[in-house]
Amino acid sequence: MGEVVTLDDVCELIVDCKNRTPPECPAEEAYGFAVGTPNIRDGRIVLESAKRVNRETFATWTARAVPQAGDLIVTRKGPVGRVGIIPEGVKICLGARTVLLRANAEIVHPRFLHYLLMGPDMQHAMHALSGGSTVLNLKAEDVRNLKLPPLPSLMQQRMIGELLGALDDKIAANERIARTSLDLADAHFELVARNLAYSSETFGTVADVFGGGTPRTSEPAYWDGPIAWATVSDVTGLSGPYLFTTARKITEKGLAECGSQLYPPGSIFMTPRATIGAFAVPQVPTAVSHGFIVVIPRQPEMRWWLFHEMRSRVDEMRSLANGSVLLGLSREDFKAMRVRLAEPDVIARFSAQVDPLHKRAAKCVEESYVLAELRDTLLPKLMSDEIRVRDAEKAVEEAL
Repeated sequence: MGEVVTLDDVCELIVDCKNRTPPECPAEEAYGFAVGTPNIRDGRIVLESAKRVNRETFATWTARAVPQAGDLIVTRKGPVGRVGIIPEGVKICLGARTVLLRANAEIVHPRFLHYLLMGPDMQHAMHALSGGSTVLNLKAEDVRNLKLPPLPSLMQQRMIGELLGALDDKIAANERIARTSLDLADAHFELVARNLAYSSETFGTVADVFGGGTPRTSEPAYWDGPIAWATVSDVTGLSGPYLFTTARKITEKGLAECGSQLYPPGSIFMTPRATIGAFAVPQVPTAVSHGFIVVIPRQPEMRWWLFHEMRSRVDEMRSLANGSVLLGLSREDFKAMRVRLAEPDVIARFSAQVDPLHKRAAKCVEESYVLAELRDTLLPKLMSDEIRVRDAEKAVEEAL
């Protein structure tokens, strides 16, 4: 073990963002991606939700430094301390409220630094340095002066980084499989539905449409029970629209008081405000907060048809949204939207064809939950030397 150093001591460069969001461009002009706070999740950079930028914007936003594969992006605000590592083969510039780190490979292995910053000790340190009366805000200078624990040898760093990285690589592979499966199901729906006219039926006539509610946060008896309770962030943070767990859980008393039913697996959750059109299909019985439209088809075989019909109509839903401060799609406006319907045998055949795709995607997402839990369990133990790399390797081999 070596001496205590700061982040500035182990990085070749630390570059702050321009503190404003780069302008988005049409897809046909895209040269790269702008990565901000919403695009860093669970230690990874999620490009699917990142803004595209053209060549001119990219050059302007990378004038201080051009991000490279293996560089880290750390969020300074909203929330503080998310860390993502830039993958190979993509052009990335910094979005608002982020800092770029480039590890000095002679001192610290980039992937080890990535996991070190993700660990509970460094997360606590970053939050402790953050100021702000209502919203935590980590200054670039605070990032530079962030004290690191004594570092193990480079060989040990590499072994830890590669071990934890193997789990994240498998999670990323699972996400690609899930995304491809969902894209195939979407494409199949468009092929079947593209020439259909809108029927006289509406979402409100072919499905039961519900909402949710929130138990009083001041009442401890309502919280930390066994019942899954989904918030918007639970859904917008998904790598695929299959919900297996939630960040918070409620008790039976909380469910009785919150205004939400306990919705069965296979229901369709959609966010109708701010982020309009994020979807989740719960895999376990789940209650929801206020920020949802919940759709339960009256005929079970209609589930995947309505799910894809809703996904294909998000732009239209956004155009129907209203509100002086926060745009939102009302439940009544949603229920009044007419739907495209094929003949019952066509819908049944479509459901039979896409159901295996959804099952495959959901299985990948579920496996990723397990792998992420293992990674998050091993991470602090490896960083604190509580567990040896050799012992951790056995657990990873069994999981993979």
